[in-house]
Amino acid sequence: MNILVLGSTGRVGSQIVTYALRDRHHVTAFVRTPEKIQINDENLTIFQGNVLNKVDIVRAMHGIDVVISALNTDGTTTLSESMPIIIEAMENKGIQRIITVGTAGILQSRTTPNLLRYQSSESKRKSTRAAKEHHKVYEILKDSTLDWTIVCPTYLPDGERIGKYRVERNYLPENGAKISVPDTAEYTYNQIISSDYIKSRVGIAY
Repeated sequence: MNILVLGSTGRVGSQIVTYALRDRHHVTAFVRTPEKIQINDENLTIFQGNVLNKVDIVRAMHGIDVVISALNTDGTTTLSESMPIIIEAMENKGIQRIITVGTAGILQSRTTPNLLRYQSSESKRKSTRAAKEHHKVYEILKDSTLDWTIVCPTYLPDGERIGKYRVERNYLPENGAKISVPDTAEYTYNQIISSDYIKSRVGIAY
């Protein structure tokens, strides 16, 4: 399978690249800074570009079967500004499947089900800026024709891969407190062959 990974130098994205190469998929790693990728693999193509540049995104989509976005918010609006560009390029190229990494803040609140977690007392985070960016992306994806899945981890320490975790559609699993970067990356990567959570958010925690 030909996989385009956006945010491939980040904590989760770099692990996704590793998992995909391990399984002999061809990976196109879309990066601003190629030097940050230290992997040497015949199945890895490093594509230097800017996610806000439509021409770069269209070129990177050539021959791609599935897109995984592990872009983070970085204190900017790049995440929400890039998603319409990504979606348009995918729709024009006939690429249907996108998996993105979001945040547990955009899952439904259990205490106030008509609100998202970041809008309710359920969220312990003082700042809602990142969650608001991910919320915009969720709304943009909902309006698209794509088969999207948003993986929504809670507190995300580096940790180790355990390989066992709980997931739930639209909600954070009860009493979920954390999930490691390697396990989040593994679950996100595994969605390329799963249709269980098409057009859904999925909460993940231990």
